[in-house]
Amino acid sequence: MKYQFIEQYKQEFPVAVMCRVLDVSESGYYAWRKRPQSQHTREDARLTTQIQDLFVARRGVYGSPRIHADLKALGWRTSRKRVARLMQENGMDARRKPFHPITTRSNPKHAVAPNLLQQDFTAERPNEKWTGDITYIPTAQGWLYLAVILDVFSRRVIGWAMSARCDELLVETALRMALARRRPKAGLLHHTDRGSQYTSRAYQQVLAQVEIKVSMSGKGNCYDNAVTESFFGTVKDECVHRTLYHSHDEARQSLLEYLEVFYNRQRRHSSLGYLSPAVFEQQWELRAKNLAVF
Repeated sequence: MKYQFIEQYKQEFPVAVMCRVLDVSESGYYAWRKRPQSQHTREDARLTTQIQDLFVARRGVYGSPRIHADLKALGWRTSRKRVARLMQENGMDARRKPFHPITTRSNPKHAVAPNLLQQDFTAERPNEKWTGDITYIPTAQGWLYLAVILDVFSRRVIGWAMSARCDELLVETALRMALARRRPKAGLLHHTDRGSQYTSRAYQQVLAQVEIKVSMSGKGNCYDNAVTESFFGTVKDECVHRTLYHSHDEARQSLLEYLEVFYNRQRRHSSLGYLSPAVFEQQWELRAKNLAVF
Protein backbone atom coordinates (compact mmCIF):
# COMPACT_ATOMS: atom_id res chain seq x y z
CA MET A 1 0.00 0.00 0.00
CA LYS A 2 2.91 2.40 0.67
CA TYR A 3 4.27 1.84 -2.83
CA GLN A 4 0.80 2.41 -4.28
CA PHE A 5 0.56 5.68 -2.37
CA ILE A 6 3.91 6.84 -3.74
CA GLU A 7 2.87 5.88 -7.27
CA GLN A 8 -0.38 7.80 -6.93
CA TYR A 9 1.25 11.03 -5.70
CA LYS A 10 4.62 10.98 -7.47
CA GLN A 11 3.57 13.90 -9.67
CA GLU A 12 2.94 16.06 -6.60
CA PHE A 13 5.79 15.12 -4.25
CA PRO A 14 9.38 13.90 -4.76
CA VAL A 15 9.67 10.10 -4.63
CA ALA A 16 12.72 10.29 -2.36
CA VAL A 17 10.87 12.40 0.19
CA MET A 18 7.83 10.10 0.25
CA CYS A 19 10.06 7.03 0.61
CA ARG A 20 11.80 8.60 3.57
CA VAL A 21 8.54 9.65 5.24
CA LEU A 22 6.95 6.24 4.69
CA ASP A 23 10.12 4.42 5.77
CA VAL A 24 10.64 2.44 2.56
CA SER A 25 13.62 2.30 0.22
CA GLU A 26 13.70 3.95 -3.17
CA SER A 27 15.18 0.77 -4.67
CA GLY A 28 12.28 -1.22 -3.24
CA TYR A 29 9.77 1.20 -4.78
CA TYR A 30 11.38 1.04 -8.24
CA ALA A 31 11.62 -2.75 -8.03
CA TRP A 32 7.90 -2.85 -7.18
CA ARG A 33 7.13 -0.73 -10.24
CA LYS A 34 8.87 -3.22 -12.51
CA ARG A 35 6.92 -6.18 -11.17
CA PRO A 36 3.73 -6.98 -13.10
CA GLN A 37 0.58 -6.33 -11.12
CA SER A 38 -1.43 -9.34 -9.98
CA GLN A 39 -4.87 -9.93 -11.40
CA HIS A 40 -6.34 -9.17 -7.97
CA THR A 41 -4.56 -5.80 -7.84
CA ARG A 42 -5.77 -4.91 -11.33
CA GLU A 43 -9.33 -5.86 -10.38
CA ASP A 44 -9.07 -3.75 -7.24
CA ALA A 45 -8.00 -0.78 -9.34
CA ARG A 46 -10.93 -1.18 -11.74
CA LEU A 47 -13.37 -1.66 -8.89
CA THR A 48 -12.00 1.35 -7.01
CA THR A 49 -12.56 3.56 -10.05
CA GLN A 50 -16.18 2.42 -10.27
CA ILE A 51 -16.68 2.91 -6.52
CA GLN A 52 -15.27 6.44 -6.71
CA ASP A 53 -17.66 7.29 -9.55
CA LEU A 54 -20.62 6.00 -7.53
CA PHE A 55 -19.48 7.73 -4.34
CA VAL A 56 -19.35 11.07 -6.13
CA ALA A 57 -22.65 10.47 -7.95
CA ARG A 58 -24.33 9.68 -4.61
CA ARG A 59 -23.12 12.96 -3.07
CA GLY A 60 -20.52 11.28 -0.88
CA VAL A 61 -23.25 10.07 1.50
CA TYR A 62 -23.28 6.34 0.64
CA GLY A 63 -21.38 3.93 2.85
CA SER A 64 -20.26 0.47 1.74
CA PRO A 65 -23.70 -1.26 2.03
CA ARG A 66 -25.40 1.13 -0.42
CA ILE A 67 -22.36 1.32 -2.70
CA HIS A 68 -22.35 -2.50 -2.73
CA ALA A 69 -26.03 -2.50 -3.71
CA ASP A 70 -25.27 -0.05 -6.54
CA LEU A 71 -22.44 -2.28 -7.77
CA LYS A 72 -24.74 -5.33 -7.78
CA ALA A 73 -27.27 -3.39 -9.82
CA LEU A 74 -24.52 -2.63 -12.35
CA GLY A 75 -23.54 -6.30 -12.60
CA TRP A 76 -20.44 -6.33 -10.39
CA ARG A 77 -19.86 -9.49 -8.36
CA THR A 78 -17.91 -8.63 -5.23
CA SER A 79 -18.27 -8.78 -1.46
CA ARG A 80 -19.35 -5.98 0.83
CA LYS A 81 -16.13 -6.41 2.85
CA ARG A 82 -14.04 -5.78 -0.25
CA VAL A 83 -16.04 -2.65 -1.06
CA ALA A 84 -15.61 -1.41 2.53
CA ARG A 85 -11.85 -2.06 2.39
CA LEU A 86 -11.38 -0.18 -0.89
CA MET A 87 -13.48 2.73 0.33
CA GLN A 88 -11.47 2.97 3.53
CA GLU A 89 -8.14 2.73 1.70
CA ASN A 90 -9.16 5.51 -0.69
CA GLY A 91 -10.61 7.94 1.84
CA MET A 92 -14.29 7.54 0.95
CA ASP A 93 -15.92 8.13 4.32
CA ALA A 94 -19.66 8.70 4.67
CA ARG A 95 -19.83 8.71 8.47
CA ARG A 96 -22.61 10.85 9.87
CA LYS A 97 -22.75 13.58 12.49
CA PRO A 98 -25.02 12.93 15.51
CA PHE A 99 -28.63 13.87 15.01
CA HIS A 100 -30.23 16.22 17.58
CA PRO A 101 -34.05 16.06 17.60
CA ILE A 102 -35.96 19.33 17.74
CA THR A 103 -38.32 20.33 20.52
CA THR A 104 -42.09 20.71 20.05
CA ARG A 105 -44.28 23.48 21.41
CA SER A 106 -47.81 22.38 22.22
CA ASN A 107 -50.84 24.53 22.93
CA PRO A 108 -52.69 23.45 26.10
CA LYS A 109 -55.91 24.91 24.69
CA HIS A 110 -55.89 22.53 21.71
CA ALA A 111 -57.29 19.01 21.87
CA VAL A 112 -54.75 16.20 21.51
CA ALA A 113 -55.49 12.94 19.67
CA PRO A 114 -54.53 9.53 21.14
CA ASN A 115 -51.48 7.65 19.90
CA LEU A 116 -53.07 5.16 17.49
CA LEU A 117 -49.82 4.41 15.69
CA GLN A 118 -48.11 2.99 18.79
CA GLN A 119 -44.68 2.98 17.10
CA ASP A 120 -45.87 0.44 14.53
CA PHE A 121 -43.94 1.71 11.51
CA THR A 122 -45.09 -1.02 9.15
CA ALA A 123 -47.65 -0.81 6.36
CA GLU A 124 -48.91 -3.26 3.74
CA ARG A 125 -49.64 -0.70 1.04
CA PRO A 126 -49.24 2.98 0.15
CA ASN A 127 -51.58 5.50 1.82
CA GLU A 128 -52.17 3.31 4.85
CA LYS A 129 -50.12 5.41 7.30
CA TRP A 130 -48.63 8.88 6.97
CA THR A 131 -46.33 10.72 9.37
CA GLY A 132 -45.53 14.42 9.52
CA ASP A 133 -43.10 16.70 11.30
CA ILE A 134 -41.15 19.98 11.11
CA THR A 135 -37.42 20.71 11.27
CA TYR A 136 -35.27 23.80 10.86
CA ILE A 137 -32.60 24.57 8.28
CA PRO A 138 -29.86 27.09 9.17
CA THR A 139 -29.06 29.76 6.57
CA ALA A 140 -27.20 33.10 6.62
CA GLN A 141 -30.63 34.71 6.17
CA GLY A 142 -32.02 33.00 9.28
CA TRP A 143 -33.92 29.78 9.99
CA LEU A 144 -35.86 28.14 7.16
CA TYR A 145 -38.49 25.65 8.36
CA LEU A 146 -39.22 22.42 6.50
CA ALA A 147 -42.43 20.44 7.01
CA VAL A 148 -42.89 17.01 5.41
CA ILE A 149 -45.44 14.22 5.07
CA LEU A 150 -43.99 10.71 4.65
CA ASP A 151 -45.73 7.55 3.51
CA VAL A 152 -44.71 4.90 6.06
CA PHE A 153 -45.00 2.10 3.47
CA SER A 154 -42.21 3.39 1.22
CA ARG A 155 -40.70 6.23 3.32
CA ARG A 156 -41.43 8.47 0.33
CA VAL A 157 -41.79 12.22 0.81
CA ILE A 158 -45.28 12.84 -0.55
CA GLY A 159 -45.78 16.38 0.75
CA TRP A 160 -43.46 19.16 1.82
CA ALA A 161 -43.35 22.92 2.40
CA MET A 162 -40.69 25.45 3.38
CA SER A 163 -41.13 28.83 5.04
CA ALA A 164 -39.43 31.39 7.26
CA ARG A 165 -42.44 30.99 9.59
CA CYS A 166 -43.08 27.86 11.62
CA ASP A 167 -46.87 28.14 11.66
CA GLU A 168 -50.08 26.33 10.73
CA LEU A 169 -49.84 27.42 7.09
CA LEU A 170 -46.49 25.62 6.74
CA VAL A 171 -47.83 22.21 7.78
CA GLU A 172 -51.15 22.69 5.99
CA THR A 173 -49.30 23.40 2.72
CA ALA A 174 -47.33 20.17 3.08
CA LEU A 175 -50.53 18.23 3.85
CA ARG A 176 -52.43 19.66 0.88
CA MET A 177 -49.57 18.68 -1.44
CA ALA A 178 -49.75 15.10 -0.12
CA LEU A 179 -53.53 14.98 -0.51
CA ALA A 180 -53.37 16.32 -4.08
CA ARG A 181 -50.70 13.82 -5.07
CA ARG A 182 -52.10 10.70 -3.42
CA ARG A 183 -55.88 11.24 -3.07
CA PRO A 184 -56.14 8.73 -0.19
CA LYS A 185 -59.28 6.86 0.74
CA ALA A 186 -61.04 7.45 4.04
CA GLY A 187 -59.47 5.74 7.03
CA LEU A 188 -55.83 6.59 6.41
CA LEU A 189 -53.88 7.01 9.68
CA HIS A 190 -52.08 10.36 9.98
CA HIS A 191 -49.52 10.64 12.80
CA THR A 192 -47.65 13.72 14.07
CA ASP A 193 -46.37 15.12 17.36
CA ARG A 194 -48.45 17.39 19.60
CA GLY A 195 -47.12 20.63 18.11
CA SER A 196 -49.59 23.50 18.02
CA GLN A 197 -49.38 23.60 14.22
CA TYR A 198 -50.84 20.07 14.03
CA THR A 199 -53.43 20.49 16.78
CA SER A 200 -54.71 23.75 15.27
CA ARG A 201 -58.35 23.94 14.17
CA ALA A 202 -57.44 24.69 10.54
CA TYR A 203 -55.20 21.63 10.21
CA GLN A 204 -57.64 19.31 11.93
CA GLN A 205 -60.48 20.53 9.71
CA VAL A 206 -58.54 19.55 6.58
CA LEU A 207 -58.02 16.05 8.00
CA ALA A 208 -61.67 15.72 8.96
CA GLN A 209 -62.86 16.75 5.49
CA VAL A 210 -61.15 13.73 3.93
CA GLU A 211 -62.00 11.37 6.82
CA ILE A 212 -58.43 10.77 7.96
CA LYS A 213 -57.82 9.16 11.36
CA VAL A 214 -55.61 11.31 13.60
CA SER A 215 -52.82 9.97 15.79
CA MET A 216 -50.35 11.96 17.92
CA SER A 217 -47.20 11.10 19.83
CA GLY A 218 -47.02 10.93 23.59
CA LYS A 219 -45.79 14.06 25.33
CA GLY A 220 -42.07 14.56 24.71
CA ASN A 221 -41.59 11.10 23.17
CA CYS A 222 -39.62 11.45 19.91
CA TYR A 223 -39.62 7.66 19.41
CA ASP A 224 -43.36 7.77 18.68
CA ASN A 225 -42.49 9.50 15.38
CA ALA A 226 -39.15 7.80 14.81
CA VAL A 227 -39.61 7.38 11.04
CA THR A 228 -39.81 11.11 10.44
CA GLU A 229 -37.14 11.94 13.02
CA SER A 230 -34.80 9.50 11.29
CA PHE A 231 -35.64 11.04 7.92
CA PHE A 232 -34.72 14.51 9.17
CA GLY A 233 -31.43 13.14 10.45
CA THR A 234 -30.72 11.81 6.97
CA VAL A 235 -31.63 15.12 5.31
CA LYS A 236 -29.34 17.08 7.60
CA ASP A 237 -26.41 14.69 7.33
CA GLU A 238 -26.61 14.19 3.58
CA CYS A 239 -27.70 17.64 2.45
CA VAL A 240 -27.88 20.42 5.05
CA HIS A 241 -24.68 19.81 7.03
CA ARG A 242 -22.64 19.66 3.84
CA THR A 243 -23.61 23.15 2.67
CA LEU A 244 -23.56 26.71 3.99
CA TYR A 245 -26.72 28.29 2.62
CA HIS A 246 -26.49 32.03 2.01
CA SER A 247 -30.22 32.56 1.57
CA HIS A 248 -33.59 30.89 1.94
CA ASP A 249 -33.90 30.60 -1.83
CA GLU A 250 -30.57 28.77 -2.05
CA ALA A 251 -31.66 26.35 0.67
CA ARG A 252 -35.06 25.80 -0.98
CA GLN A 253 -33.46 24.93 -4.31
CA SER A 254 -31.02 22.51 -2.69
CA LEU A 255 -33.71 20.79 -0.61
CA LEU A 256 -36.11 20.57 -3.55
CA GLU A 257 -33.49 18.72 -5.61
CA TYR A 258 -32.58 16.48 -2.66
CA LEU A 259 -36.15 15.53 -1.76
CA GLU A 260 -37.70 15.06 -5.19
CA VAL A 261 -34.75 13.85 -7.24
CA PHE A 262 -32.22 12.17 -4.96
CA TYR A 263 -34.15 10.93 -1.92
CA ASN A 264 -37.43 9.87 -3.53
CA ARG A 265 -36.09 8.48 -6.80
CA GLN A 266 -32.42 7.51 -6.36
CA ARG A 267 -31.39 7.00 -2.74
CA ARG A 268 -31.33 3.35 -1.71
CA HIS A 269 -33.14 2.76 1.60
CA SER A 270 -31.86 -0.04 3.83
CA SER A 271 -35.35 -0.86 5.17
CA LEU A 272 -36.65 -1.21 1.58
CA GLY A 273 -34.12 -3.84 0.52
CA TYR A 274 -31.84 -1.11 -0.81
CA LEU A 275 -34.43 0.20 -3.26
CA SER A 276 -35.44 3.84 -3.59
CA PRO A 277 -38.93 4.79 -2.35
CA ALA A 278 -40.14 5.35 -5.94
CA VAL A 279 -38.88 1.96 -7.17
CA PHE A 280 -40.26 0.22 -4.07
CA GLU A 281 -43.72 1.61 -4.81
CA GLN A 282 -43.45 0.75 -8.51
CA GLN A 283 -42.64 -2.87 -7.68
CA TRP A 284 -45.59 -3.04 -5.27
CA GLU A 285 -47.92 -1.67 -7.96
CA LEU A 286 -46.73 -4.30 -10.45
CA ARG A 287 -47.32 -7.10 -7.94
CA ALA A 288 -50.78 -5.74 -7.13
CA LYS A 289 -51.73 -5.62 -10.83
CA ASN A 290 -50.49 -9.17 -11.40
CA LEU A 291 -52.51 -10.45 -8.44
CA ALA A 292 -55.59 -8.63 -9.72
CA VAL A 293 -55.32 -10.50 -13.03
CA PHE A 294 -55.63 -13.81 -11.24
